[in-house]
Amino acid sequence: MTENPDATRALGRLVTGRVSAWLVLLVALVLAGAVVAGEGEAPPTEAGGARLPAAAESARAVQLLERFPGEETAPALVVWTRTDGGALTDTDREAAAAAAQRLGALAVGGRAAGPVPSEDGEALLAVVPLPSDVTGEESAQQVGDVRAAAREQLPADLRAQVTGGPAFGVDIADSFSGADTRLLLVTAGVVALLLLVTYRSPVLWLVPLTVVGVADRTAAGLLTVVDRIGGTPADPSSTGITSVLVFGAGTNYALLLIARYREELRRTPDRRLAMRRALAGAGPAVLASASTVVLAVLTLLAAVLPSTRSLGIDVAVGIVVAGISGLVVLPAALVVCGRGLFWPFVPRVGSRDTARTGVWARIAARVVRRPRPVVLLSLVLLAVLSAGLVGVQQGLAQTERFRTAAESVEGAQALREHFPGRGSEAARVVAAAGAAEAVVAAASAVPGVASAQVTGESAGLVRVDAELEAEPGSAASRATVERLREAVGAVPGADALVGGAEAEAVDERDASRRDLLVVGPLVVLVVLAVLVVLLRALVGPLLLVATVLATYAAALGAGNRLFVDVLGLPALDTGVPLLCLLFLVALGVDYNIFLVTRAREEALTAGTREGIRTAVAVTGGVITSAGVLLAAVFTVLGVLPLITLTQIGVVVCIGVLLDTLLVRTLLVPAIVALLGPRTWWPSRLDRAPAPRERELVP
Repeated sequence: MTENPDATRALGRLVTGRVSAWLVLLVALVLAGAVVAGEGEAPPTEAGGARLPAAAESARAVQLLERFPGEETAPALVVWTRTDGGALTDTDREAAAAAAQRLGALAVGGRAAGPVPSEDGEALLAVVPLPSDVTGEESAQQVGDVRAAAREQLPADLRAQVTGGPAFGVDIADSFSGADTRLLLVTAGVVALLLLVTYRSPVLWLVPLTVVGVADRTAAGLLTVVDRIGGTPADPSSTGITSVLVFGAGTNYALLLIARYREELRRTPDRRLAMRRALAGAGPAVLASASTVVLAVLTLLAAVLPSTRSLGIDVAVGIVVAGISGLVVLPAALVVCGRGLFWPFVPRVGSRDTARTGVWARIAARVVRRPRPVVLLSLVLLAVLSAGLVGVQQGLAQTERFRTAAESVEGAQALREHFPGRGSEAARVVAAAGAAEAVVAAASAVPGVASAQVTGESAGLVRVDAELEAEPGSAASRATVERLREAVGAVPGADALVGGAEAEAVDERDASRRDLLVVGPLVVLVVLAVLVVLLRALVGPLLLVATVLATYAAALGAGNRLFVDVLGLPALDTGVPLLCLLFLVALGVDYNIFLVTRAREEALTAGTREGIRTAVAVTGGVITSAGVLLAAVFTVLGVLPLITLTQIGVVVCIGVLLDTLLVRTLLVPAIVALLGPRTWWPSRLDRAPAPRERELVP
């Protein structure tokens, strides 16, 4: 991450040579085409997915429950109701009974239970046991067959809805059908529009967009290859996040490089020399930024949730591709296209550099002149937004995670309405057979448990089903599971484990909290270490990391209030805090690096205060454009069907805008102006300020 002059010069010669530049583009296209052509299929997903770490109590309970007869099945629940909401007729009941006979041919054991009428006479319920040890594709086929059989030959006013674990898994997968294409098109459209506005050129925007688009498709192909090699099932949400990051980070790198290239074009008539100088100036910042993001996301390998670890690998691959494209492919493409690419605002030698005299130059001068009020007001605003975290709740029910209509969600709602207590599985306790009576007694005494009874015995173990009173997926239901675990865990000799859907939700929440506490500090330490190496200082990096963390807290607080108070969601989903911390810290450091590396470069000759003023003046427009673009790209996650991704997109969007418009362009320059040369302690800049430094002190 430190600059290597020889490597920089060699790279500059490679990507700017009259022949080698064309060869770079040709090799890049061939490699990209080979990756995409060899992409193939990712490993099939497992039904339900491996969402939990093997050490989680519910996961261990599942392993023991497999010893009981019938545990190799997962129930699909079929609910028949009338479209007008009225009572069922005899014809309706006969049609449902005939459908149940057809469903028996699809069920494990050749028989479906039901249909059972509801107490209000407005619904019928059948339970169809399906094989649980199947791939996602096989589960989709089975659920599709159940839905077809349940609807066949029904009266016009009678509807059948299939819900339950298999149906939820299939609907989540189906909700992503075509989503990747929509995500790619919307992301490319947003990037194209913002690049067009930024460059005000009808042709310039096409080059970075094309380079980043090819990088995205290359990364997507590599992810499939990595998944095949590692045997990791593909995760559509992970693929979507990676695509957004490739576009966002890749475009940021392009904005920084092109801005520096345009500066150099005003100083030299030779565009190839200008690009070599631009790479020497901006290349280390791009390399440091990409390296930081890669190292930061790889800290996800320390997570216990399998999906989180997988996301770390996927994003690292994507950012590596984006970084290589920005440092190698884009410079070659710009040099090949020539100076006229900037038409109609072609930078000429000696033309005025408005970046040093424009609006950001005036803002920078005022911030450096009066830094204390800027620091105070900025911190107050961040503190007010951070207050939105007071009372924050984590965890959404399965039915609350969809943004799009899903039959499994609607069926679960009908199930809760007409069959109270049948909306989810009971908590399932596995214990030693000799302690069965004590376990049942302990479970029955737990507040929130409606009843508990032995439902199976095998190989010295007993299975106890505990019906929960609270609504499935609610905070009250999860609290009941925690009390149940404490109660049965205290039974001597029982070695009791509590599993089931509600217990899995508790374990997923706890694992997410653990990952936040473990991975979060690792991310911060990685970013701090990169800044220390890059700036050869300690004080400045500590302050920069502190501002990033303040931005994260403010964005998460503002997002929490938006979701709860405005959109009516009960909580943030479990993985949102960690992933938002990762993206805001790792991507937020981009702007730190862009700003402070330029400030340090200027401070070597002009002093710290003049250096930060110049850095804001020349990078303010670039950082603003990059931040607005990245924020817009993250909002594109809203086209994906899960609330979790929408929450991540919104929080990161808020954080990036705060970082871009407030922290990086006002707060950080003000802090540096206050500290002066002490920003660079213990480097030589701290010990030997330039003469102009003293002249600027008020």
